Amino acid sequence: MIRSTSHCKPTVCHLLFSMEVGGAEMLAKEIAEAGRGRFRFVFACLDSIGALEKELSESRIPVEVLNRRPGVDFRCVVRLRHFLNSHNVDVIHAHQCGPYRYAALARVIGRRIPIILTDHGRPQNDGTSWRRRFANRLLLRTCDQIVAVGRCLVSPLVEHEGFPQEQIEILYNGRDLMRYRSAASDRTTVRHELGLKHDDFVTMQVARLSEEKDHSTCIRAIRRVTNSQPQIRHVIVGDGPLKDELSRQVMQAGLPEQVILLGARHDVPRLLSAADAFILTSVTEAIPLTVIEAMGASLPCIASEVGGVPEVIVPDVSGLLVAPRDDAGFAQAIKNLMDNPTLRCSMGKAARQRAEQLFTHRTMIDSYFRLYDDAMHAREKHASVRWSR
Repeated sequence: MIRSTSHCKPTVCHLLFSMEVGGAEMLAKEIAEAGRGRFRFVFACLDSIGALEKELSESRIPVEVLNRRPGVDFRCVVRLRHFLNSHNVDVIHAHQCGPYRYAALARVIGRRIPIILTDHGRPQNDGTSWRRRFANRLLLRTCDQIVAVGRCLVSPLVEHEGFPQEQIEILYNGRDLMRYRSAASDRTTVRHELGLKHDDFVTMQVARLSEEKDHSTCIRAIRRVTNSQPQIRHVIVGDGPLKDELSRQVMQAGLPEQVILLGARHDVPRLLSAADAFILTSVTEAIPLTVIEAMGASLPCIASEVGGVPEVIVPDVSGLLVAPRDDAGFAQAIKNLMDNPTLRCSMGKAARQRAEQLFTHRTMIDSYFRLYDDAMHAREKHASVRWSR
């Protein structure tokens, strides 16, 4: 393994848009926390810091904001190159294609730093751009590795971004599933804290309060269910730009007692113990971490059939899939689980087993560490070939 000349451990730079709370950001933070004994980590954010910066600072992990301007900001490229050189970075781990291109531009002049690109998903209607395809193919090096967090992203990476399929590896997101095993006492205590009765049927939704998560569909579904089964209670965990709008929708639907908006919480594993089922109404997803967490808690999941969700949930085995924006379909799925405790139990067990088979934190972390090692070895081999000529 190559060692940085100024540090006893190889230095890995995570490059992101920001460190706001999200799947990519949480993954980067967890890799850094898990790998401190083996690598040295630094973080660079193109746009802004975000809420997770405090946790990184407490772990003494350097974080720098590059203050990117709109368009292709070549001054930002220069600032990134200086950051990489000052920290003697051995591997860049770019999260999403935008950061990848900045990383690739920053290494055009100077050291040949390998890049690991993890694509966590893309916006809806993300079209094909010949400029993007050309830039990606031009900047890509043989020592780079492209990671898709699900099979659903391979085709867009090839067709929309122009990356060669042979350089793409599928590496599923993973969670520490032991955190999601709960005791009956946790369920009773959490329900009491939330003002829930023991015989309430509780659904839970953990997601950023933003447009792509489509909480509105779930609120309409809960409204449908209450007409015949008033014991339904829905708990929404998360914060975001639509907080006030969703509060208004809950009041307009006449659901102030049925729908609980908890805001951002840091005890999600504990909260999940109070639920009977998990709901995800997103209109776009890759491999949703919150669904994996719910599966780890042995909860049956009802989710939109979008993106990589069918790779996570086996329909009618570990959960139920519904067309996006179909509030009537979500309402019927909720009723099906409410009316059939045996089905809930079997789906919950199947969900936990599937999570343990495919989505463990240890497998994910070890796979990224292997990619870091492989990238550094590939750079070393390339350097040796050049000097031998």
